[in-house]
Amino acid sequence: MSPKIKRSLMFGNEAVARGAWEAGCTVATAYPGTPATEINEYCATYPEMNTEWAVNEKVALEVGIGASFAGARALVSMKQVGVNVAADALFSLAYTGVNGGLVIVTADEPGLHSSQNEQDNRFYAKSAQIPMFEPSDGQEAKDLVALAFEVSEKHDTPVFLRMTTRICHSRTVVTLGERRQIPRRPYVKDSDKYAMVPSHAYKRHFDLEKRQTMLEAVSETFEGNRTEVRSLEFGVVTSGISYMNVREALPDFSTLKITMTYPVPHQLIRNFASQVNKLYVIEENRPFLEEEILAEERHAPGAARLAEEDPADQAAGAELGVALAEALESLGPEHRTVLVLHAQEGLSYKEIAREMNCPIGTVMSRLHYARRTLAGKLRRFLSDEE
Repeated sequence: MSPKIKRSLMFGNEAVARGAWEAGCTVATAYPGTPATEINEYCATYPEMNTEWAVNEKVALEVGIGASFAGARALVSMKQVGVNVAADALFSLAYTGVNGGLVIVTADEPGLHSSQNEQDNRFYAKSAQIPMFEPSDGQEAKDLVALAFEVSEKHDTPVFLRMTTRICHSRTVVTLGERRQIPRRPYVKDSDKYAMVPSHAYKRHFDLEKRQTMLEAVSETFEGNRTEVRSLEFGVVTSGISYMNVREALPDFSTLKITMTYPVPHQLIRNFASQVNKLYVIEENRPFLEEEILAEERHAPGAARLAEEDPADQAAGAELGVALAEALESLGPEHRTVLVLHAQEGLSYKEIAREMNCPIGTVMSRLHYARRTLAGKLRRFLSDEE
């Protein structure tokens, strides 16, 4: 008989911790901040992992760097603005590289639920020349942690894993594996590699550029970057949770799912674009992939060309945005809160009731009223669509 497959319903953050444990990670460190906090909390449930809170994100990263230099696999997690605090150590780390695998989880927060801004840390990956993976659900989050450790050790680089709020705090059925026993790599004293004084950093920059070329080739053939051909009229380049939204809202469109977000696989995008009549990019926060494609279009003959937006559609979209803002403003604060917690953060009625300290029936009533009000305010747009 074949062994029974083990599955569990997991939060995205829980899946990341599980993935680190299965990948043989022995050190986990973090500074708490929503939506990343639970990653370290779940790591602490595995006795094989030495899990610590740090006084800030820079110290958390430095602990992870120390563990990596000593030959152990380490996971460092923080929310998106925490990377600002860790940036000093981060950019030098891109030059030194690693010994044991080092994965840095950045939990970005589109929608601004508990942060002071909506910064998009894909730009940190590009600026520091650090590869980045971006899952679309909990299963991918778990699996990508193991792949990130392998890429980290093979290419002597830290690796970003970019989570977002909806993936961190939504549940997915995850297939579980066993823990791999990864022996600690021996430490070899090498001041040219690990001590970033200017004379050493100058030489390491050449190594960084060589590594970048190799990682660009890896991205082009990375197993998580997936082309799905359906209708040849429209194609969508997307990544992360946006992929799930595209599949739900536009089930007939062809899609190119980018899982290794950086380096961007430009040749893969060109090949996909050549198969469809119109190419669109759908992504959260800043137009990272869009700008990469447009820059390639300007400088490389035969590059992918994005479909031009119809000015009439652009004006209609702006009008709809204004109408939606006015409709939301017409709701009371309690109704808006219920709508945001349910629609944007994906909380259940029970979780919202606990959050707002009110009965579940009240939550359902407020949500029903909010939906009915928005539908009434936006009826003319819905009618036009029909």
